[in-house]
Amino acid sequence: MSEGDTRRSVLTQILRHGPVSASDIGDALGLSAAGVRRHLDNIVAEGLAETTEAPRVTAAGTRGRGRPARLYRLTDIGRGQFGHDYDTLALLALRTLRETGGPAAVESFADQRVQDLLSAVPGGGDDETVEDRAGRIAAALTARGYAATVDHAGGGVQICRHHCPIQEVAHEFPELCAAEHRVVAELLGRHTQPLATIADGNGICTTHIPLTTIHPSRTKES
Repeated sequence: MSEGDTRRSVLTQILRHGPVSASDIGDALGLSAAGVRRHLDNIVAEGLAETTEAPRVTAAGTRGRGRPARLYRLTDIGRGQFGHDYDTLALLALRTLRETGGPAAVESFADQRVQDLLSAVPGGGDDETVEDRAGRIAAALTARGYAATVDHAGGGVQICRHHCPIQEVAHEFPELCAAEHRVVAELLGRHTQPLATIADGNGICTTHIPLTTIHPSRTKES
């Protein structure tokens, strides 16, 4: 079973039996508890599942000693991994919006969507660094299913989204991606460079925030 198939099977077990423990998932799939927990840690980090604790109960019906068992259940985002018709509905709605209001109406919708998406990003103090601000944005994106991280590369900071919940819709309406990059730049108060998008067939969405200014070298006259 591939890593992707195992992950999907773990998600399916949570969907069908949650709240469910890692050991019960491992027993059902024939996997070690350690292997299951590795997938569960990633699934929880991506906002697809959440944990809850169940008290230990003895045969007499009383709570036993020891740490309560940790159980896993899917979030709304996690349930969305199992298919729905939202993409088709969104495409029909945006096509109608484009036909009736033109490209400007689609751009306005895209801007409002991202403003709502990142409305939870708290304001920072004067001493907040670009890295700190990028981390806040990544956390807000992760909470909405984007599995975002912040990395250092190319003399700057990169906000990387490892998943796109609106991939199919954004492929037809790139205004959604453009608005996301634009609002991120506004929140950072800096110039940003969109490097790649999942909607265009890449494996990751990347926004680069340069931290240094590179001046072109001067050549000496002979």
